[in-house]
Amino acid sequence: MREQYRRKDPSTTPTPSTAQPGIHPPDPVPADLRALFGTDIRALVSAFVDTHQHSTDPELACAMVATAGQLALAIRDSGGLGVDYKTSVSDVVTEADRAAEEFVAEALSALRPDDGLLGEEGAARESGSGRTWVIDPVDGTYNFTAGSDYFCSAIALVDGPPAAPTRVHFGAVHRPSHNTTHLGGPDLPTTVNGRAVARLAEAPGAEISLATYIHPTFLADDAVRGAWLAVSTRFATLRMLGAGSIDLSGVAEGRFGAWTQHSVADWDWLPGRALVEGAGGVCRKVQAGGRTWCVAGNRLVVEEIISVWS
Repeated sequence: MREQYRRKDPSTTPTPSTAQPGIHPPDPVPADLRALFGTDIRALVSAFVDTHQHSTDPELACAMVATAGQLALAIRDSGGLGVDYKTSVSDVVTEADRAAEEFVAEALSALRPDDGLLGEEGAARESGSGRTWVIDPVDGTYNFTAGSDYFCSAIALVDGPPAAPTRVHFGAVHRPSHNTTHLGGPDLPTTVNGRAVARLAEAPGAEISLATYIHPTFLADDAVRGAWLAVSTRFATLRMLGAGSIDLSGVAEGRFGAWTQHSVADWDWLPGRALVEGAGGVCRKVQAGGRTWCVAGNRLVVEEIISVWS
């Protein structure tokens, strides 16, 4: 079982000319995780820990989000996905979310026992090292439950409290349906499957797209709607797709021009923030309309957004 789990696929290995020095994409995750491990997360964790005893932090992050994302996809594809509701019909959680977070939490407990944990589905551990791993097992869960491919697994490593970290080391985002893993941070140039992305070019909102999200209930709030319209109407076009970490990886890669959303949870912000900063972009939090908005993009457009809200 473990030999099969460790099997390599040469097609996923980056060429030396494009790979980030010293960091490599994770070993491919078997498509038949469900057949290998069934619902036994501990067996999966045991195989994973055995494989990644000596992985660096960035390598470990890439491998964890790839495995978590593929595990969630395998559970969905096996049928009978149970769905529970949190605050609304669009705020959902599934057995796949919980299983993926359990896997990451257990793997980190074994491989980085002194580090803290913060997960969307309740995983939490105080940090003894000053470092905390922030986990989003399935970002875009509403999309995920609807059968869309616009979902991912994401993680970030930070120093200090996640709500106001003193340092963001890096983030990793894996999109299972595309088999792509983004990795990057302020001191780690952003890559996609080991290939470096281009540094973000400066451009104003009128020339680029804005990836964004606003829940329909907030469109009825005059202050929030006004703040959102003041910025969103300045862009060439809008994209609203429902998975912040993928949106932010798209900003880092140049597929979207900028991103903004209010009241963003740490696990929806920090992994993608790291990727944007690793591509030379700027990320800020701004008060407007009685809410805290996260903003990401090239330096020029972020300054433009902040000036609108100042």
